[in-house]
Amino acid sequence: MKIKWNDKYLTVSVYAVITFVVCLLIVLVTYKIPSIVSTVKDFFSAISAVLWGFVIAYLLDPIMVRIEKLLKLLIEKKQPHPRLCRTAASIISVLIGMGIIAALIAIIVPQMFESIQGILNNMNLYLENIYKWINKVLENSPDLAAYANNAFDQMRMSVMGILNNIGPNLAEWGSKIKTGATGIIGGIGNFIIGFIVAIYFLIDKDKFIAQGRKLATACLPQSPREHLFSLLARTNKSVVGFLSGKILDSAIIGVICFIVMKIMRLDYALLISVIIGVTNIIPFFGPIIGAVPAGLLLLLSDPKQALVFVIMVILLQQFDGNILGPRILGDSTGLSPFWVMFAIFVGGGMFGFPGMVLGVPIFAVLYDVVKDVVESVLKQKGLSPNTDDYYTDGSVLPGSEGAVKRDIVAEIVARFRHHPEEKTEKEEE
Repeated sequence: MKIKWNDKYLTVSVYAVITFVVCLLIVLVTYKIPSIVSTVKDFFSAISAVLWGFVIAYLLDPIMVRIEKLLKLLIEKKQPHPRLCRTAASIISVLIGMGIIAALIAIIVPQMFESIQGILNNMNLYLENIYKWINKVLENSPDLAAYANNAFDQMRMSVMGILNNIGPNLAEWGSKIKTGATGIIGGIGNFIIGFIVAIYFLIDKDKFIAQGRKLATACLPQSPREHLFSLLARTNKSVVGFLSGKILDSAIIGVICFIVMKIMRLDYALLISVIIGVTNIIPFFGPIIGAVPAGLLLLLSDPKQALVFVIMVILLQQFDGNILGPRILGDSTGLSPFWVMFAIFVGGGMFGFPGMVLGVPIFAVLYDVVKDVVESVLKQKGLSPNTDDYYTDGSVLPGSEGAVKRDIVAEIVARFRHHPEEKTEKEEE
């Protein structure tokens, strides 16, 4: 029996089968999401040392480039030695990075442990100071003071209960600490191995880039390939510029905070300065995130110091936002405050602290790409790509014939308003 195929119904049948297969795949993927997510996490955990190496190499690349240029001036006077200069520059830059981290750990960690130990030892004294301060401030409002004292007593009982339960639950906590410590040690090990991997990334950086271009050239047509290269170049420029500038800016803010706190003789100067400096890397919300725990810490020690600290942080962030930050970063993102907040929320919700830091520059690149696409489409339609032209009621689109006529009428009216005498003289003639 010979089947007579109808092209119309055959096409519909093929599309129906494709639709069914796609829906089936979506159902299977949705059903297997937990196992897929677990597999992806295991994969990234297995290559975490490689990921650390890539991140370290990416951050140290500007240092390596400068060292390589210096070595070429010193070594390549008679004969070029590109491989030797690149290898030596990569090793020196990695050693510089390890030295900076080791110096920070040696300086900061002991004093941080000392500060934390002092907080735990003087917890009763701090709580008593807050109790006295509340009663002194609210001495003219007995009802409000009683309510505040009741709330404070409940908080103190909770804190002391946690501290008192440390001893009885030490065995249970010990197993949890052991498990956590194993993960931390493993993470530190991957981080250390990452420095070794970073050397290989830096040495063969040009080769990896060439291989990526080769793969893109083989798989993509010319136009999409050029757009991809342009997008990657813009992303690299945005992320490197933002990260390097933000790290420098946050380091300066941390040092200034430490100096000012020492001059004002505020407690826990180093610990709080580290908190302020690290959280300042997060755009927009960083100062608030750092100031809240630091202010609460000083509130336990001395409420007056907490008030002085809040005023100091406000002045410091004004200096950073209006003077220091613009000079170092400039308008590196070009985003409005709303989109900055949006990028921080999305990046932080999906990837935690790294997402909060990298979300802004990456979103800035995506925003720029979408802006270019929209403006290109508008130009193809003969419409204005300028956003200011769209602050209208929407009845006439900018660039259309009606908009041109309306602009001519508006120009005539404006001239008449600015030169009424000339209009009168022409009418008299």
